[in-house]
Amino acid sequence: MLPAIRKRSYVPAYLDDFFGSDLVKSFFSDGADYNVPAVNIKENEKSFEVELAAPGLDKKDFNITLDNDILTISSEKQDEKNGKNENFMRKEFQYTSFKRSFSLPESVNRENIKAIHKNGILIIELPKNEEARVIKNKKIKIS
Repeated sequence: MLPAIRKRSYVPAYLDDFFGSDLVKSFFSDGADYNVPAVNIKENEKSFEVELAAPGLDKKDFNITLDNDILTISSEKQDEKNGKNENFMRKEFQYTSFKRSFSLPESVNRENIKAIHKNGILIIELPKNEEARVIKNKKIKIS
């Protein structure tokens, strides 16, 4: 299961406990799941770094695209486990899907974007253009 940010909820939490989550969510919900993986965005003097928490997904499960100035990270994974015992009372399919998009600032060098997947975290490095790099906290000597 992905660490996620819940986008909206129509049902107070105490109703889940009283009625059961399946009944309440199916009655008040439009059927769509609005969870997306949590993201950290860091900046240093040479680049921006996007970290997306996605445990249980492999690097082959991700699709990263750049269209104009929009970076899009998406994934679809369907877990098909065929068990020999087909006499089950309830079986829930495993399907994970999400899509996140980010507007890139002009300072990002679009030609040198890199991505790695490590320990359940997708890390995308967005290097800055040379002219966008700023020297921070430089002391100027008075002559």
